[in-house]
Amino acid sequence: MTNAINNTGVGAVRETLRFDEIRLAEWMREHVDGFSGPLTIDQFQGGQSNPTYRLTTPTGSYVMRRKPPGDILKGAHAVDREYRVIAALHSADFPVPRVYGLCTDPSVIGTEFYVMDMVHGRVIWDPRFAEVPSSERSRYFDEMNATIARLHSVDYSAIGLTDYGRSGNYFERQIARWSRQYQEDVLAGRDRNMDKLVEWLPENIPPGDETSIVHGDFRCDNMIFHPTEPRVLAVLDWELSTLGHPLADFAYHAMMYRLPPTIMSGLAGEDLGALGIPSEAEYVQAYCRRTGRDAIPGYEFYIAFNMFRFAAILHGIKGRQLRGNASSAKASDLASKFEPLTQLAWEQAEIAMRR
Repeated sequence: MTNAINNTGVGAVRETLRFDEIRLAEWMREHVDGFSGPLTIDQFQGGQSNPTYRLTTPTGSYVMRRKPPGDILKGAHAVDREYRVIAALHSADFPVPRVYGLCTDPSVIGTEFYVMDMVHGRVIWDPRFAEVPSSERSRYFDEMNATIARLHSVDYSAIGLTDYGRSGNYFERQIARWSRQYQEDVLAGRDRNMDKLVEWLPENIPPGDETSIVHGDFRCDNMIFHPTEPRVLAVLDWELSTLGHPLADFAYHAMMYRLPPTIMSGLAGEDLGALGIPSEAEYVQAYCRRTGRDAIPGYEFYIAFNMFRFAAILHGIKGRQLRGNASSAKASDLASKFEPLTQLAWEQAEIAMRR
């Protein structure tokens, strides 16, 4: 059996992210049912903005997510929000890990944190699902489709998340936010296609408004699949979750069909039939069927919006790199994708204009 630890890589806790392990063990004895030491602690080596740790005992294994130490932006790294949405969704029988408790007392390990179950399974990093036999890939895609449709069908009021975000006008607020961030970062420069998107997007928002829980980063590598079956055991990484428009969330997920491997792990240019992967049209139809829609009017807009949002994030990385506030190798690679992505985003907008 493989698990998420093996896929993401785990190692010794980084020196700057160490904490009082004895205090943590004491907290777990009080708050985690069935906990019994000794406790062994390792750190996931991926690029999580909230440091993530594997906690191992002779009888079980857990995951801890914490705020990073030091000065951080107000509202950033909100592990309390992650804990809240995971706990609420678990109560609705949605596939998320069981959470044991949230600690808001910084005297325990120095920052807020929460502890949840370690879910054993496998993480699929490549949307081509190369490690899965081609005859089974369509079932994995159908399971992802069913999972995001199920998320958007959860009654957020019934599980206590009415105030988890603002309802209504999601696109107006998001476009304004990312436009402002792009325009204010003078050092990172301006881009012709991005400027056109800043003008075009707010004037072309499709009619109709909906609100649901949105994940914000729904990708195959943010799920843990059963070790041998096309079944999602847990959806991870809820840092960007909020209340928002479900079609924005779905289009972000479906954007894998439009992105080439040169920008992000995507399926553009692939022979989907040969790979055993459903077409984009089939995937959209399956989501519509599950959510009671006949179609998604404005789908091209939603794709363009998500590419714009992604481009704004890359623009911010470019700015941090130029200021010397980002790790050079990875930041440089991401920043180099900004202009190709803005060109692709504007091409999506042009397609939307022709529809």
